[in-house]
Amino acid sequence: MQNKALVWKLVDAHRTEFCELSDRVWGMPEICYTEYRSVAEHTAMLKQQGFRVTENVAEIPTAVMGEAGEGGPIIAILGEYDALPGLSQASGVAHPSPLPGNGNGHGCGHNLLGSAAMLAATALKEWLAESGLPGRVRYYGCPAEEGGAAKSFMARAGAFDGVDVAISWHPSGHHEVTKALSLANTRMDFFFTGRSSHAAASPHLGRSALDAVELMNVGVQFLREHVPQDSRIHYAMLDSGGIAPNVVQAKAAVRYAIRSRDVHGMFELNERVKRVAEGAALMTDTKVEISIMSAVSNLLGNRPLEEAMQRNFEALGTVPFDEADLAFAAEIQATLSAEEIASDYRRAGVKPNNPKPLSDFIIPLDTHGEPMIGSTDVGDVSWVIPTVQAHVPTMALGTPGHSWQLTAQGKMPAAHKGLTHVAKIMAATAVDVLTDKMLLAQVKKAHFEQTSETPYRCPIPAEVKPPIQPRPDTL
Repeated sequence: MQNKALVWKLVDAHRTEFCELSDRVWGMPEICYTEYRSVAEHTAMLKQQGFRVTENVAEIPTAVMGEAGEGGPIIAILGEYDALPGLSQASGVAHPSPLPGNGNGHGCGHNLLGSAAMLAATALKEWLAESGLPGRVRYYGCPAEEGGAAKSFMARAGAFDGVDVAISWHPSGHHEVTKALSLANTRMDFFFTGRSSHAAASPHLGRSALDAVELMNVGVQFLREHVPQDSRIHYAMLDSGGIAPNVVQAKAAVRYAIRSRDVHGMFELNERVKRVAEGAALMTDTKVEISIMSAVSNLLGNRPLEEAMQRNFEALGTVPFDEADLAFAAEIQATLSAEEIASDYRRAGVKPNNPKPLSDFIIPLDTHGEPMIGSTDVGDVSWVIPTVQAHVPTMALGTPGHSWQLTAQGKMPAAHKGLTHVAKIMAATAVDVLTDKMLLAQVKKAHFEQTSETPYRCPIPAEVKPPIQPRPDTL
């Protein structure tokens, strides 16, 4: 426990500056591949803390990596800082109150995610220096988790080559080792091209691209009955062909998100959706071009790493929330439905016993909840290297992901306490790996057993490049 006490003390020594970093990033919400100000903040902090900094990781200008230490195993701690559109919200206000500006907001808590991860990396850097042990820590600042699959592109480019273990976390309502459940996911665009004409005088000369999109949507709707139950298919219109109903639409486009329980099932489902699109083009005498925007793999778990992280949860205990934290969380819960709160407990696999608005219990490792599964590009990292993640509460129980309520809580004292707490969990888990050769061997053996027969295959085709967005002129 002496090693843990030291690294926890080092986390506490830096908590204020990293809470301030989190708040600054909260105040400059930037979406998929536009995180230029946020990455600048993270890069400046890495340099301030004495890391060796690599910018433009995998030729992504909003990705950064900082390294410290020499020799030994390499521990990666993964951070994020991208926001979401349409989730602007004033801090500490328990009713919808968007801020002036572009409408973006940190409705998934990635301002906290990146700052806590770098706090853990900083404490580990200083622990390595004080202990004199060989080992290296890397902080990876990763953009575009929300739909941009930056870590998938980074994995494909070899950014994680040589790393022994990856550790990350996500803001949550619960204390738990994150279950390795996620859906592989492809975002695929379908561009239909037809022929315009006068919709009244010469409709027979037109070939409607909009009709093709609508027929594709109908076809996929019927397809949904005949896919595995845990698959998901969603769509959004990119281009409906214009606003003039008296012109046959010559162009139209639709984006699909295609999800499956594992990457191999996703590849199969991708092909089925493509055939629906090709059929729609045949029926309307149009042409279709298909383009993959991004894709992520499903998560792989690592039992020895998960057990090590669970031991650190049990040793550290729960986040020390106070009465003011509980009072504001209760205000947030008052904006939620009973079903939203109950759903949070069902997902975690626990029944509320004398429930409080903020979690005061640790979920046992083998608790099985009701699967409510999304997707993450951490999945691709987990195929390349052994990976473990934590959930630590920074929000009221029942807070939906991607909501104004989550944005409202992102700068509150409770969120700062969760940020500090999870940095201790991640740093302590890294210390375990660096000081226990048997644990590291078990971690690597478990990963090899999972991937030896089905090696990693990046789900993004080699010719697809990250959809880099231009740096704003104002920067």
